[in-house]
Amino acid sequence: MTAPTLPARVRIHEVGPRDGLQNESRVIPVEVKAEFIRRLVDAGLDTVEATSFVHPKWVPQLADAEELFPLVRELPAQLPVLVPNERGLARALELGARRVAVFASVTESFARANLNRTVAESLAMFAPVVARANAEGLAVRGYLSMCFGDPWEGEVPLAQVVEVAVRLRELGCGELSLGDTIGVATPGRVVELLTALNAAGLPTDGLAVHFHDTYGQALANTLAALQHGVTVVDASAGGLGGCPFARSATGNLATEDLLWMLRGLGIETGVDLDRLVATSRWLADRLGRPSPSRTVTALSHKEP
Repeated sequence: MTAPTLPARVRIHEVGPRDGLQNESRVIPVEVKAEFIRRLVDAGLDTVEATSFVHPKWVPQLADAEELFPLVRELPAQLPVLVPNERGLARALELGARRVAVFASVTESFARANLNRTVAESLAMFAPVVARANAEGLAVRGYLSMCFGDPWEGEVPLAQVVEVAVRLRELGCGELSLGDTIGVATPGRVVELLTALNAAGLPTDGLAVHFHDTYGQALANTLAALQHGVTVVDASAGGLGGCPFARSATGNLATEDLLWMLRGLGIETGVDLDRLVATSRWLADRLGRPSPSRTVTALSHKEP
């Protein structure tokens, strides 16, 4: 079934290899990461966030970025990478990355926990990073974390999110991803934020959504965003992920669960669900635990 209020096509921004694997308790071999990315691309995902050029001290699970990226950079897909600062950007440029992202917090508490800076200091740190990336012709995405709630500060005021979003756009971020980092958003709140961002001059076609499924609201929140006109949705194969700096953050919206909903709505993605399920099952075997995705579980036990 299709609906006139929904987009005909959605681009899935797959974050499993970065946002998913960074939360693992043990380091995954680089060969497994590279094969994971290859399988995701083979399943039809055209945007796969490959890794992060963050200091290994902060995220040891992604310390192999220099080794991993050359193994996958020739794949036929966009492979954005996270760059926390100028040094991270330089490392990414040396390896030929063409799409990068910076990761900002809209709350002071999380900015301190994640970046050891205030919100203002972190934005100042990103300014030369985004400027150089733009000068080099790179596509730049800006992540906004804690857009709906913060484990230390509680509900986040809309104006606070809008202020950081506008600043990131002014710095030169072409796409902004709105993160429900601890999964407390509900559909009404999602529409309220999107409306506020539009009113501040940020068009919907420059916005993406990134939901965690802590309270089982990720799909409902995504549908509300789609009805508002959003066409870019972040998701993680198999529902991997969380946040190493916010322990109340559970897994990301599972890409397979998102695909099941989108397929039922008649929305095109270009992704083969069966291949993606097989990929998540393959990775789950290597992680030694079942996938938390309901769709992966259901299709894995489907009668022949």
